[in-house]
Amino acid sequence: MNNKIQKITTNLWFDHQAEEAATFYTSIFKNSSIRRITRYGKERHESRTEGAVMTVEFELEGIPFVALNGGPTYTFTEAISFIINCETQEELDYYWEKLSEGGDEKAQVCGWLKDKFGVSWQVIPASLNEMISDENPEKSERVMNALLQTKTKIDMGKLRQAYEGNSN
Repeated sequence: MNNKIQKITTNLWFDHQAEEAATFYTSIFKNSSIRRITRYGKERHESRTEGAVMTVEFELEGIPFVALNGGPTYTFTEAISFIINCETQEELDYYWEKLSEGGDEKAQVCGWLKDKFGVSWQVIPASLNEMISDENPEKSERVMNALLQTKTKIDMGKLRQAYEGNSN
């Protein structure tokens, strides 16, 4: 057991969908895999049966996660979200379409979405932070204004036009 322990790992609490969620996420992201599934034994949580999935350890793009079937006590909120930095509109569209499938359409605004498990994601251009923090306040304001007018997924071309001052 010479495996190096990851210092920080994100834990996602599900009612009973940990394995389904891990399978869903690893099917979307490249360089991703399910590493280990742990099952409840005889000493189990009061609402779980012996042999039911307790945790799923998985990686997305090399980042470790643990999905826990802990019961209905806790649910996800938008207070925590995962940011996906995209280099192209094609990449942005891909993640948006895959992650929003079956999700909460009412939670889609300014590049944010909530997937079918209630997990929040921000699917954004990799250049967004640079544009909204530009030293030229006019540029950053135009980009922020264009972003705030976005009803669902981001159109990278519109943000770039706003940044460059093109109204077309």
